[in-house]
Amino acid sequence: MKATNVKFLMTVGLATVLAVSTLSACGSSNATSSSGSASAQAKISTPAIKTAGELSICTAFSTGNPPTYFTDSTNKPVGAEIEMAQYIAKDLGLTPKFVDTAFASIIPSLQAGKCDVVMSSLYIKPAREKVVDMVPYLMSGSMVATGKGNPKNIIGMDDSLCGLKVSAAVGKTATLQAEEQAKQCVSSGKPKLTVVQTDQTTAAVQQLINGQVDAYVGETPVVLYYQGKQPDTFETVGKEFGVIKVGAAVTKGNTDLAKALQSEFTKMNNSGSYKKILDTWHMTSLAYKF
Repeated sequence: MKATNVKFLMTVGLATVLAVSTLSACGSSNATSSSGSASAQAKISTPAIKTAGELSICTAFSTGNPPTYFTDSTNKPVGAEIEMAQYIAKDLGLTPKFVDTAFASIIPSLQAGKCDVVMSSLYIKPAREKVVDMVPYLMSGSMVATGKGNPKNIIGMDDSLCGLKVSAAVGKTATLQAEEQAKQCVSSGKPKLTVVQTDQTTAAVQQLINGQVDAYVGETPVVLYYQGKQPDTFETVGKEFGVIKVGAAVTKGNTDLAKALQSEFTKMNNSGSYKKILDTWHMTSLAYKF
């Protein structure tokens, strides 16, 4: 089969797989959505949460981050973090309300009172801990993916990327790491590394499949998700890098909500629900040790 036909089939295949996430991004103009309902008397109320009986969660659905959070073809929130948030809200006797928020402005949105908590694959970093309180519940990192067969002989996030073009989603840690590598290529006198940034994870992935870039850099759950969906298309290269804790963020000093979240994550883990959620989304290797 000719190479052009192979690329066409691969592109069509991924387009089908990504349809759900892509439709989600297009339909995300409805910035707020609810899923699930309270099942018991509320265990926490105002001022720890802004609206009695409701837990509002800021999540960057418009960017999309399968399998941790995205929306399906009906614009329904789905993913591992979504199920965790729903578990927590239900056990606290609250109704979950998901607020679609641009990832780059998700912490300012929390601080502005647009939601009670951020659950959006937010890495726990010192700079963030200075402005919000964070409760860990996952592990993650970043990976490099390329086309099947690794035609450019990429070996990871290193000088093997110099002279190439990579895609990444705006604001993500992997994107920042790729930008740092680009600087390293220049300072070492090597060919330029070009980082092509998109607003949507799915668009960044599609660029790799279309042959517009040589590699994609993103969060480990995302890379593994697409590799599992398209094993004949995707290939991870090198080792996972930048392994870090993922946490739920609340406004600085909101001790009551932070303690409630920590208790709920522990309860979720002890009940077996945490493992079940991760198993469902093939994320067992990213479990946090409570």
